[in-house]
Amino acid sequence: MAFTQKDTECMALALKLSKLGQVSVGANPMVGCVITKDDKIIAKDFHHKYGQEHAEINALNQINHKAKNCKLYVTLEPCSHHGKTPPCINAIIGAGIKKVYVATLDPNPLVSGSGVKLLKESGIDVQIGLLENDAIEINRGFIKRMTTGLPFVTSKIAMSLDGRVAMKSGESKWITSEASREDVQVLRSQNQAILTGSGTILNDNPLMTVRNKKLNSSPIRVVIDSNNSINDKSLNIFSSDSETIIFNRDNSNILENGKIDLKSALKKLGEMGINNLLLEAGSGLNGAMMKSNLIDELIIYTAPVILGSDAQAMMELPFKKMSEKISLNIVELTQVASDLKIRARPL
Repeated sequence: MAFTQKDTECMALALKLSKLGQVSVGANPMVGCVITKDDKIIAKDFHHKYGQEHAEINALNQINHKAKNCKLYVTLEPCSHHGKTPPCINAIIGAGIKKVYVATLDPNPLVSGSGVKLLKESGIDVQIGLLENDAIEINRGFIKRMTTGLPFVTSKIAMSLDGRVAMKSGESKWITSEASREDVQVLRSQNQAILTGSGTILNDNPLMTVRNKKLNSSPIRVVIDSNNSINDKSLNIFSSDSETIIFNRDNSNILENGKIDLKSALKKLGEMGINNLLLEAGSGLNGAMMKSNLIDELIIYTAPVILGSDAQAMMELPFKKMSEKISLNIVELTQVASDLKIRARPL
């Protein structure tokens, strides 16, 4: 089916609304909804918070669930199961909606096509795929967790023009500009958890929090501690700002090389409902994650400085041959103050 310009505008608005729930929906997907009558918008809303009403119900509430012959645009397939809230399907059918536009199907096996099936069986015209790629991108973390059990992992790296992230001594403050560091606060707020290694904790004693309180976000702090070296409870990661999880030899699967099984650790985070995970670590953990194909995206802030050959490389990947190289697809290239911000994904 060919979608009209009005259809596209309504779904684009629903997608924009969905992102307003980014910090608060937790393990749930971000969803937006728009309802029209005679091609005029009469209700619009989004899923505000984990455990609360879904976007469709919030929008229907605005018109007292009286939507006879109306069209409903929703960014993700309406739920057909009873979770924290009743299924949205019943409310949509009961309100008299005549046509539903769904951007993309829900990968959750409890839904996955059953919502659309029930709508169609009730005589409602359902159209799927309007701005689907945009909808998938917005909920990439939820979709990945539902299909693989793993969160979507973004590695944040601040480096020099010659690809170095710290001096040989470990000194790294500050390579990039203050503007880039503020941008990182926004990036942190968009993830449910921040992952680092024990080396970073012991060397830098970071808080690993979102400093900008206006962003209203408190990601869980996660540390990979293969040597059980994090014992000092006065370290900043044990502050009351947020929850902290330590994966060590006592509670994790261990590989033959004595290191923690990173994929297994990420699986545990997925089981906790973590959709989006930000990796902020040194070259060792970054290299291990990349080698294990566990990084989905890199956001690299590159400063116009040179740190020299003795400084630490961005990743410990001791390749010997050109054939071992990892190719990236640059998705976005922007400038933040004097720094270059590169968003890229492994091919």
